Amino acid sequence: MEGPAIHSSERERRIFNEELFPHLEALKTFAFHLTYNDQDAEDLVQETYLKAHKFIDRYVEGTNAKAWLFKILKNAYINEYRKKSKRPTKVDYEDIVTYQDSEDPNASSLTDLREDLFKDRMGDEVTIALNSLPIDFRTVILLCDIEEFTYEEISKIIDVPIGTVRSRLFRARNMLKEKLKTYARKMGYKDYRSKDSEEEE
Repeated sequence: MEGPAIHSSERERRIFNEELFPHLEALKTFAFHLTYNDQDAEDLVQETYLKAHKFIDRYVEGTNAKAWLFKILKNAYINEYRKKSKRPTKVDYEDIVTYQDSEDPNASSLTDLREDLFKDRMGDEVTIALNSLPIDFRTVILLCDIEEFTYEEISKIIDVPIGTVRSRLFRARNMLKEKLKTYARKMGYKDYRSKDSEEEE
């Protein structure tokens, strides 16, 4: 999908071309894992860029464009799709705030899942297991282990405290690993860490 046709000033065109449109593919991947439908994902990304254009005056050039777009997409999903599951938390787009770059020094401490499952190994079984997780848990896995946002960024994107992000991510990873145990054994993987921990006790 190409970027939507947007009439804008030279400054806005520069921001979209240099900072916002480069994240198109990442947005499409995230949208698909939220909606399970190619057309719905395309519509969601289109809506995201239209909202970004509408609120472009709130974006500060050179800051965290990707996190800003993901927050808009998440809000659009809640407004247009999640209400179908009778949990319609309506989001006011006027609440969108400017994103600034920030770093959480603890955000990169847990990388086992990313290294074990997502680095060049995003097979059908992993995708099916991921998509079977409840939406709140699936979202934190996607944002952290696929898109590599920091805990602080995820907290802002999904509007929950960092502590909640950490607990959801811990539970989501455990749920995902449990679902993938059979698949891992078929692929010849062994849980050496569990064996080592038993020997240490």
